[in-house]
Amino acid sequence: MSPPEVADSVTTTSSSNMHSAVPSYSNSATSSSYAGSASGGEYDSSSGATSGVDLVELLNDRLTGAFDPLPLDRGLAKQAQTSGALNAKHRELLELQALAQRRLASTRANFADGMKAAKEVKKDLDWTQKRVNAMKSKAERKYPKEYKMASERHPAAVDY
Repeated sequence: MSPPEVADSVTTTSSSNMHSAVPSYSNSATSSSYAGSASGGEYDSSSGATSGVDLVELLNDRLTGAFDPLPLDRGLAKQAQTSGALNAKHRELLELQALAQRRLASTRANFADGMKAAKEVKKDLDWTQKRVNAMKSKAERKYPKEYKMASERHPAAVDY
């Protein structure tokens, strides 16, 4: 963006302290200089070898020609896309982790129930085995001949 052009109604005044002409507006109530005086320590862009050339415009043109913001914009857009994708994956991983935690808790509860049921079955089987052994010994004592005949006809299962 270049500075505004000087209008035709602007006249230039020269001061003994200034190195160049400073515009002043004739319509104003007081005759004041545009952008202050040059004696205030400010840089006078129109002095010296660049007389007639707007230094700010020249530097702006050179910077515009030397610096192409398009790759930077593309890189920034790519970074934003990648960041968005990474955030989406992170949220997805957190959801999957929460799902895995819920499944693990459910599996542990099911396993605990299964272990409880297995212990109950083992207890019931032990009680049943005791009862069968007690009935077998009672039958063997009370009916020894019949028991021997029955055990020859139906041999006991082999324990592994």
